Amino acid sequence: MNSLAARLAKELDGEVLFDTASRGRYSTDASIYQVQPIGVVVPRSEEAARTAIAIAAEQGVPILPRGAGSSQCGQTVGEALIIDHSKHLNRILEIDEQAGTALVQPGVVLDALNAELRRSGYWFPVDVSTSAQATLGGMAGNNSCGSRSIAYGNMVHNVLAIDAVTVAGKQWRFGPMTRATGEYGEFVQKLRNLYEREKAEIEARFPKLLRKVAGYNLDHLGPPHANAAHLLVGSEGTLAYSERILLKLSKLPEKRSLGVCHFKTFYRAMEVTQHIVKLGPSAVELVDRTMIGLAREIPAFEKTVSAFITGDPDAILLVEFADDRVGRLKDLVQLLADLGLPGSVVEDTDEKLQKQIWEVRKAGLNIMMSMKGDGKPVSFIEDCAVPLEHLAEYTSRLSAVFEKHGTRGTWYAHASVGTLHVRPILDMRRDGAAKMRVIAEEACALVKQYKGAYSGEHGDGLVRSEWIAPFFGPRLTTALGEIKSWLDPRGLMNPGKIVRPSKMDDRSLFRYRPGYETRVPVQVLDWREWGGFDKAVEMCNNNGHCRKFDAGTMCPSYRATMDEQHVTRGRANTLRLALSGQLDDADEAVKAALDLCVSCKGCKRECPTGVDMARMKIEFTASYKAKNGFTARDRAIAYLPRYAPLAAPGEYRDVAAARRIGFFHRPRAAALAQRRLHGHGHARCRRGSLRRHLQPLLRTGECARRHARTPRRRLRGTCARRPVLRPDIPFRRHGG
Repeated sequence: MNSLAARLAKELDGEVLFDTASRGRYSTDASIYQVQPIGVVVPRSEEAARTAIAIAAEQGVPILPRGAGSSQCGQTVGEALIIDHSKHLNRILEIDEQAGTALVQPGVVLDALNAELRRSGYWFPVDVSTSAQATLGGMAGNNSCGSRSIAYGNMVHNVLAIDAVTVAGKQWRFGPMTRATGEYGEFVQKLRNLYEREKAEIEARFPKLLRKVAGYNLDHLGPPHANAAHLLVGSEGTLAYSERILLKLSKLPEKRSLGVCHFKTFYRAMEVTQHIVKLGPSAVELVDRTMIGLAREIPAFEKTVSAFITGDPDAILLVEFADDRVGRLKDLVQLLADLGLPGSVVEDTDEKLQKQIWEVRKAGLNIMMSMKGDGKPVSFIEDCAVPLEHLAEYTSRLSAVFEKHGTRGTWYAHASVGTLHVRPILDMRRDGAAKMRVIAEEACALVKQYKGAYSGEHGDGLVRSEWIAPFFGPRLTTALGEIKSWLDPRGLMNPGKIVRPSKMDDRSLFRYRPGYETRVPVQVLDWREWGGFDKAVEMCNNNGHCRKFDAGTMCPSYRATMDEQHVTRGRANTLRLALSGQLDDADEAVKAALDLCVSCKGCKRECPTGVDMARMKIEFTASYKAKNGFTARDRAIAYLPRYAPLAAPGEYRDVAAARRIGFFHRPRAAALAQRRLHGHGHARCRRGSLRRHLQPLLRTGECARRHARTPRRRLRGTCARRPVLRPDIPFRRHGG
């Protein structure tokens, strides 16, 4: 692919990344999969993105649009040319307060949009838990939902139109199907005809639930929606490249109240949910015992958890009311008392505490993934949706399935709409793949029995696309392929997702595939808490919380560069690939990735899975220096305490302190002191840069050899000459 890389670099305005390390960093998302891309393009303009698509299409190269890379089902990994629009294509193009709409590029982050909208009293209400890093393009591709979908709907209900580019280079505005002309009009007529042909099958097959995101939104091709943009929402980049997205905005709630309902049993919490939703809440979110316990162990959340949880509940429900319904918090208290649960609700009307509580809930996935060891909660049945009247029975029977296969599940999230993020704990290095298959088959049977949706929020990707056919049936499965053939006849757009998928348990696609092993150098730090240095590195689950921009510290180098290489996730991936022998020139690749890490420790506190990159940098640097030695810069910084007293200005200069720390009792340091305090005739030293002035200290060069032989007795006198090594002179002026 050298010719492809060369042509891309020549013809488009953007970064072209085809080296092994860059491709490795883009080979994973927040799923269990790892697939090496052909290359990566980071376009600086919409025109550059279109050019990349055209070049790839001309050469028959698959194309994969990517935002934050936080997908949990493998949507954003594949053997394709990745187009990363998160760095440059991230502008809010228009906000129309009169119409209540916003036009955005696909790389705009949800929190960035809402921060801009707040001043006008609006917000975009599809409030996914990854809002600090999720891009609107990725959210549209997945048909994201969020905690408050019971009040505001899913992404498909909040997208009005999409300006998209097809693989053939057609630029169309996908929108209401009543206003379609020309070549686009012909395409829309095909959609109308398909809907009329299959509407009976759609009515029979599509579950009567809010949360259903499998396949393409065929039910939105007819009334009351009839919007072609809704075909692209949830299509996971398999149909076209979304260049601009027109969003429907909502008024920002002026006030909210929150009730934290405590339950002694998980089953009781699920049983009561159907009654709570009748009060008209804007959110009903589940947190189970496992998540509560893990959150208490994370410093960033420990204090908050203690503030809103009393006793030792098996589960809690976070029930929110907004605006004119805030007073219904009292009705919630009465409802639970009537159901035999008096005193089970902690009432919260404090805006600050509410925000902190929601931050804990939003970190649910990362909190669950903070489990140490090889067994991790695995996403593959984590967003099945069932009608609320069956929720308690469904969760009970699914828990029994886990027990039968020697594991247990973690539960949290969207109780209000019957979608719970349940993840069985599996070891994907050993027997996890086999258990995953049998658990998925039994879960599929349960969901079908309760007339639910197998994919309720996170999309299909590599992990669930094969399960579309059992729910859609042969007619609708064929219809999906038919639509794709109209827009992408050669199957170049994100192949292997939704249409003609691979098997979910194809181990050649796994991050920890057969034969995966790590080779860890001799360690200088104690990593036993994690089970070793490699296990500490593997704690990163690729959720991308380190890409956040508006709070905390993590990650300053990413905020400055917006490069995947310089974010905590990118560094952890580089280390993991190096330790497992998947990188060319691994040491230099890791060194480059860690170069801008300032060891601020922001990740140690703010990464919910506890990735401590500053500590990992120490470990790697020790190994690297043991093999490659120290540079002059390393030595200058390391020996700074020895010569710092002499560098202080004027009356603060402390020669006595330099004597006390032994500065004058090291031959090379003594030679430096002689030159600076007494002066000598070596012209090259007097007029040289700081680096040459420090050469005796750094054991390099002619001066070092000469001054190393200087007798100590010649240094015992006193001298009134002032040093001229000035700390107030910028370091670059010294040649550093």
